[in-house]
Amino acid sequence: MLTHAFHVDVAPEKVFEHLTTPESYIGLSPLVVAVRDVDRSEPGVIRYTAVERFRFLGIFTHDNPITVALHTDGLSVHGEVRSPGRVHLTYRFDLEPDGTGTRVNDRLDLTAPRLVAGFAAGQAHKVQLARARILAERLSTPHEGTARD
Repeated sequence: MLTHAFHVDVAPEKVFEHLTTPESYIGLSPLVVAVRDVDRSEPGVIRYTAVERFRFLGIFTHDNPITVALHTDGLSVHGEVRSPGRVHLTYRFDLEPDGTGTRVNDRLDLTAPRLVAGFAAGQAHKVQLARARILAERLSTPHEGTARD
């Protein structure tokens, strides 16, 4: 289990909206380069395929399609990711008011075959830490004189 808590300078509802939009994960997870086949037909569940791009030795790339099921429960976003190679990841973002912003509690649970478990856990932890920084940068109040998307 990997856990990480961090603060974002916007209301929980704004963070929730961002985390329940599959396209937001492009770049939010540094490995995700595309999102496709988004299915919102089931209430409270969003299913889609994300494409992770891995780079090896700075020369070779491998695009890894993963299936994602994203569920919502109050101000929590949780789900599961299934990747080729029998890598399975469950995740949960619990959002709570924190002053004028939001405390995000990010939890990942990973199972994988022994041969790839260390690599998968290392990548998941790097993504988890980067996601905190990127989410805070994307959603935080802009500095004076800065345009907002």
